[in-house]
Amino acid sequence: MDRPRGTTGNLALLPSRAYLATMNGGDFQIFEIIIFAAVAGFLLVRLRSVLGRRTGTEKRVDPFAPRPAPPPRPSPFAAPGTSQGPVIEGQATPVANAPAPTKTPGDGAIKTADPSFDESAFLKGARAAFTIVVNAFAAGDVAALRPLLAPDVLDSFVGAIKARGGSKLPSPLVGIKSAEIVDSAIEGATALVTVKFVSDQNAEGNAVDEHVDSWTFSRPVRTRDPNWTLIATSAPHG
Repeated sequence: MDRPRGTTGNLALLPSRAYLATMNGGDFQIFEIIIFAAVAGFLLVRLRSVLGRRTGTEKRVDPFAPRPAPPPRPSPFAAPGTSQGPVIEGQATPVANAPAPTKTPGDGAIKTADPSFDESAFLKGARAAFTIVVNAFAAGDVAALRPLLAPDVLDSFVGAIKARGGSKLPSPLVGIKSAEIVDSAIEGATALVTVKFVSDQNAEGNAVDEHVDSWTFSRPVRTRDPNWTLIATSAPHG
């Protein structure tokens, strides 16, 4: 029995069309893979150019490492370029009852024990400390007083501030007329220097009175710390 014309030809062409469709779909998938690979390579090159390469010498950062402590507050006794250190607090004793020195008193004893002692530089720092303490006491600023005062002296100042209700007062200090070393000695390993300050301070009304104060400062002689601590004061008198 004869087959209809054209049927055989159409059936013979079916495998060829399926094959071509399969081949065309495969070529498109390969083309997509090539495009994606090119884009990925481009992004990798750009990423390396931005982030750079690890050389093995990078410093690792420890997020749990403690942060460095803030630098100490500047001391009025520190010379320019001198390293700062914490104030070493001593024992506050009234000037009148200060223990007698065990070594020869005077500037010579301090210079012998501490050749770096400079009287002019010390007095400059003492003037600055006097100004800071007087102003801070009037303002009730205990934080400014703490680095300069020995514990007992600080307690006395804080007690006086509390006794007036913690109120802030204007600074009475008009100016320092003079500051001179009136006594110095080495007691054990501690240098003691007493300074007489003569200052003009506001009184009641518009009057200005002259005040004379004797302050004793101490500092260990075997230290590179330039700070001195106020360990004793005498009541001002006119």
